[in-house]
Amino acid sequence: MKLGLQIVLGLFSLIPLAFAVMGMANGAAGLDPGGSIAAAVDNQFRYLSGMYVVVTLLLWSIIPKIETHFRTAAIICAALFVGGIGRYLSQMVVGPGTETQLSGMYIELGSPLLLVWLWFVVRQAKAKA
Repeated sequence: MKLGLQIVLGLFSLIPLAFAVMGMANGAAGLDPGGSIAAAVDNQFRYLSGMYVVVTLLLWSIIPKIETHFRTAAIICAALFVGGIGRYLSQMVVGPGTETQLSGMYIELGSPLLLVWLWFVVRQAKAKA
């Protein structure tokens, strides 16, 4: 159960890392090539992309002993979930974004399900101790 969660977290962590690196390199123009992007929007987009890199590194730091890092995992999931709410609000206010953004929203809003899995891993680890 623990190994499965570690593998899923490791694989899923590659998604935000890839988009973060692309976001930092290409800025907001990567979402709408040829479109007119305000400098402030590009600046904020690259900043938030950098934050995703840090979240990924934080997640990687807890994966090896995931059963001892429930609180940190919960904070990471909360950050992802709140970001998903932001994406949802954007979709409701200004309309849908790209398909990858929609997929990201579903993953972010579903991230608390990983905490349920982690809860079982933590219980299993305590039972063995």
